[in-house]
Amino acid sequence: GPAPEPAPEPEPEALTGRQRLLAAMRPRATRAQLLSGLLCLLLGLALVTQLRERSQADLASLRQSELIALLDDTTERADRLQQEVRDLTGTRDQLLSSSDQSEAARELARERLDVLGVLAGTVPATGPGIELTITGGEDDAEVLLAAVQEMRDAGAEAIQLGDVRVVASTYFVDADVAGGGSAVEVDGTVLEAPYTFRAIGSAATLASAMEFPGGVIETAALNGGTAVVVEREVVEVTALREVQEPAYARPADPPTDPPTAASP
Repeated sequence: GPAPEPAPEPEPEALTGRQRLLAAMRPRATRAQLLSGLLCLLLGLALVTQLRERSQADLASLRQSELIALLDDTTERADRLQQEVRDLTGTRDQLLSSSDQSEAARELARERLDVLGVLAGTVPATGPGIELTITGGEDDAEVLLAAVQEMRDAGAEAIQLGDVRVVASTYFVDADVAGGGSAVEVDGTVLEAPYTFRAIGSAATLASAMEFPGGVIETAALNGGTAVVVEREVVEVTALREVQEPAYARPADPPTDPPTAASP
């Protein structure tokens, strides 16, 4: 018999106005867009390679003693972080295992209060560290700020400059004095050169941070002054900060756990 005729192909459904609009707005990858994406990828790879080569070149330009100092500083910082992890883990375990958790919490709170007092500058501190003496130059405020940042990065736990306790809010501004000498205003107190820091922390790490290429000693020399660091077994930080009542901030109530739904 005759072969059956093929079924007619269904006519495509007419697109609505919304569908036509979405089809017109759908992005289409053109040859120019693909080429631009490829160029961006190559540029990114070139930048990464250049930065890596530059970092390797910077390290290659350092002397062996400088590389050893850099390695020691990195190792010291890693050890401090690991010690903090161990301390926090021990605190957690003590709270979980103590039969009298409220008394353990109070003891830990008292210890934490002492630590915060040292960091806030409201209690004196003693321990190993360094004395750093900087003579005046052209821009002393910038040099002193750089010294504080370097000491904090190196793990300084308490810092005193002259008779001023250095804390998170401490500021430095170049000041004028009679006779044209170098001076800096530190938290409202004018200090004249030479400036003497006392910082508590790992003496070797702090001293290494000051002596590292591009550090405080080199910065002070570029500023027209000098910087001398001395390691001390005992450093006394006696200057204190007054506790100021906050004008706006108030302690927030501790969060309460939301009630759990009863299981059926």
